[in-house]
Amino acid sequence: MIPHRTRVKICGITDPDHGLAAASEGADAIGLVFWPGTPRKVTIERAAAIAAALPPFVTTVGLFVDPDPDEVRAVQAAVPLDLLQFHGGEAPELCRAFGRPYLKAIGVRPEAGADGLLEYARRYGDAAGLLFDAPPVDGMPGGTGRTFDWGLLAALAARIARPIVLSGGLSPGNVAEAVRAVRPWAVDVSSGVEVTGPDGRAVKGCKDPRRIAAFIEEVRNADVRSA
Repeated sequence: MIPHRTRVKICGITDPDHGLAAASEGADAIGLVFWPGTPRKVTIERAAAIAAALPPFVTTVGLFVDPDPDEVRAVQAAVPLDLLQFHGGEAPELCRAFGRPYLKAIGVRPEAGADGLLEYARRYGDAAGLLFDAPPVDGMPGGTGRTFDWGLLAALAARIARPIVLSGGLSPGNVAEAVRAVRPWAVDVSSGVEVTGPDGRAVKGCKDPRRIAAFIEEVRNADVRSA
């Protein structure tokens, strides 16, 4: 039997060299953030330069948070995005309005319970995939470095009709455990592969190629051990 290969997305790329580093280590996708509330945000011009530097067969994902439709269209006109990612409270009608496959991010709140999580997920039945993340913290919709209860998602995986992308606090130190617990279609990481500052915190937007390599190696090892 051919083992499942968990796909890897490296999000919050802000530099063409970091995008190339992710691709060279085997990342399947890179994420470009267009939400202005984070240092990981890229301008349209910067995003176009990153996308132009990528080799073939690497998916370019544009991340938006409750955007104005004209904002999304302006990005699409200048940047060759393969996939859109919506990380706010966007209605399904907005997500599907741009002629591109999309991911919808869902914050996993334990108090909502399994039924609440499934009900919300079913609103986005035409999504290319559903990305499950930790709930927003201090106005940050994602990239917080926090995890959530993977057991809740694992218990629901068979009932979720779309491919599952696991996010939220993943790092080289825990991603193998997460992959074995949930068996997602893909994993998505941002802060967990960033350079660590003197305070021990991730430097938002500055990726560390060594941590990217270690993260992807741990995903591959988990795939082999789970086969």
